[in-house]
Amino acid sequence: MSTDTDTSPRAATKKAAKGVRPGGSTRTVTSANPNGKAGTGSRSEALARPVTKKARWTDLDVRAVDTARLLAADAVQRCGSGHPGTAMSLAPAAYLLYQNVMTHDPSDPSWSGRDRFVLSCGHSSLTQYIQLFLSGYGMALSDLKELRTWGSQTPGHPEVHHTPGVEITTGPLGSGLASAVGMAMAQRRQRGLYDPDAKKGTSPFDHTVWVIASDGDLQEGVSAEASSLAGHQELGNLNVIYDANQISIEDDTDIAFSEDVAMRYRAYGWDVIEVDWRGDGSGDSYVEDVDALLDACTRAKKNTDAPTLVVLHTIIAWPAPEKQGTGASHGSALGEDEVAATKELLGFDPAKDFAVEKAVLERAREVKARGKAAHKEWDKAMRAWRKANPERAELYDRVAATDVPAGLDKALPTFPADAKGMATRKASGEVLSALAEVMPELWGGSADLAGSNNTTMKGATSFVPKRKQTAAFPGDEYGRTLHFGIRENGMGMVMNGIALEGLTRVYGGTFLVFSDYMRPAVRLAAIQQLPVTYVWTHDSIGLGEDGPTHQPIEHLAALRAMPGLDVVRPGDANEVSVCWGQVLKNSRPAGLALSRQGTPVIDRSEHASAKGAAKGAYVLAESSTETPEVILVATGTEVAIALEARATLEKARIGTRVVSMPCREWFERQTRAYRNKVLPPEVRARVSVEAATPFGWRDLIGEAGESVGIDHFGASADVATLYAKFGITPAAVVKAARTSIKNAKG
Repeated sequence: MSTDTDTSPRAATKKAAKGVRPGGSTRTVTSANPNGKAGTGSRSEALARPVTKKARWTDLDVRAVDTARLLAADAVQRCGSGHPGTAMSLAPAAYLLYQNVMTHDPSDPSWSGRDRFVLSCGHSSLTQYIQLFLSGYGMALSDLKELRTWGSQTPGHPEVHHTPGVEITTGPLGSGLASAVGMAMAQRRQRGLYDPDAKKGTSPFDHTVWVIASDGDLQEGVSAEASSLAGHQELGNLNVIYDANQISIEDDTDIAFSEDVAMRYRAYGWDVIEVDWRGDGSGDSYVEDVDALLDACTRAKKNTDAPTLVVLHTIIAWPAPEKQGTGASHGSALGEDEVAATKELLGFDPAKDFAVEKAVLERAREVKARGKAAHKEWDKAMRAWRKANPERAELYDRVAATDVPAGLDKALPTFPADAKGMATRKASGEVLSALAEVMPELWGGSADLAGSNNTTMKGATSFVPKRKQTAAFPGDEYGRTLHFGIRENGMGMVMNGIALEGLTRVYGGTFLVFSDYMRPAVRLAAIQQLPVTYVWTHDSIGLGEDGPTHQPIEHLAALRAMPGLDVVRPGDANEVSVCWGQVLKNSRPAGLALSRQGTPVIDRSEHASAKGAAKGAYVLAESSTETPEVILVATGTEVAIALEARATLEKARIGTRVVSMPCREWFERQTRAYRNKVLPPEVRARVSVEAATPFGWRDLIGEAGESVGIDHFGASADVATLYAKFGITPAAVVKAARTSIKNAKG
């Protein structure tokens, strides 16, 4: 770890930045030449030229950086909303990354050999958009003019699958940095899966993850969770530039944030390098030492034993004469006068907006040729790898195409009927172990609940530096079992990064009640449509004695309310197997809600095949009458209760159909004809049976329907007592069925 400085240089230079504004004679524009040739000669002499000897920047590069600053100011000014300040002061760092540091090919944004870039401070989206424009990713100047408008390529925050060159959807602070940890972990797992024997730096699967993060990112708890994990995992392929401008919406971050971030990250196990451009903090002595930042990035890339945090001290919105160093520049337009004054300082015509000189653009887009050359060399290495590794190449091609293995269905286990039953979490663990050989790209783990979630494949080693393996969990850097620690939100964000990186398929487990901790990550997975799988066990009051703090009530309904997320609650062991198969065939986020307690393994010789679970709902047990008098719709462990209730109702000569509905989202994607076959519209008597809030069931059971559920918090007791006391019993279902029949007639 670095010990460059003992403490982070915060207070003294920062205080100088407050209240001292470049002005008067030091900001006159007598030396500015807006109509002159491109170059720094037209800049005000009061502005120090960036230090760029090692970076080999020409005057055109400096002009490109100044162009980027002003494009940010113009775009926000035109839109009337946005975040100009950070994009202005980060322009040299972003330009350096895209021009000098990262391996990328603007002509092929999805090239597998590229470095990954994450703008964790997604509010400063212009920081990335402008570099995509300058580098030639297909972003047009007109796109920058359409910032934050309907249908544009420049939404308020970067969105993956929307804007070429954007790797990840960021916005909620901390999420990008946390997901970048997942990207770095996935890169290492890929290396172990496809090319484990190659020397460091020689494999086509080697690349680096670069992040720009802000003060806000570093304040969010999820970044702490993930950064701690990154340090523990010794992710030398992860490098973060932390823009320590110490300004947020509420202005000076000292009002709420005074810790020494550098020391904190050293404690995590990161290498920390500090680069300070502020001088005395006044703005007059501000010098953008690009070479120092380049040295830091070079050192970071060479260090393959630990992640690196580069603490870059900047003044937000520099060199805007009045708004630099202020909270006002963080989240609002600078104002026409301030933008004009900044243009004069930088040697641009204040009357012209979105000015981009041809020579500047040509210079910046020279990176395209460098990118194509790097891509060509990678293609050569990839061909050699394919020739030497034909079986691994076959696996790579299948996974890259997002195809499941041909033997998936055959590998899924079936379970014999068993009245004593099996917990669906246990069945899930057996499914995972059965899939281990046929689906080597599948990997995952738990937030410190492996034994409870049943997320460890039999015989799989742990993903952890070898010197950190334990007696209980032997492993190495290329292992398969993930240990997220007690970091549920961090786990979710890391899983998102793993999915975005591609070439593997990830799952992660915790208790269903703790999906609350994960919700920001789950929502981002749904927005990005990432194929991540959550193994949420202990899915109801059936977990028993742990009591109401651990018993989920509202969780299923709340998760089902999230667009793009499949909530899957299988009714028995065989439904678990079928549902796992369907989850893996889909390319969407899915959460498996699984029981702690045992539930009967249904006799499929008497009832329908579990294969119907793949459609989200199916007729498990048919009515004795041609048209059912009542339909019982159940999920999870309550399917067995519905079957018992059906037996009682049938004895009373009430024709009763039982529908098992493990996934409402899958069912709703079936044809109308199929849905009407399972739930005939003419049968209005319906009962939902689920040990959770009945909220959300009315649209399926209709006005005549009744619900057997629980709409209050639970209690600490054994499972049998809880179900009896809270009225989730066959008798309660029978009573509800009779009431619903009466309602339907009435």
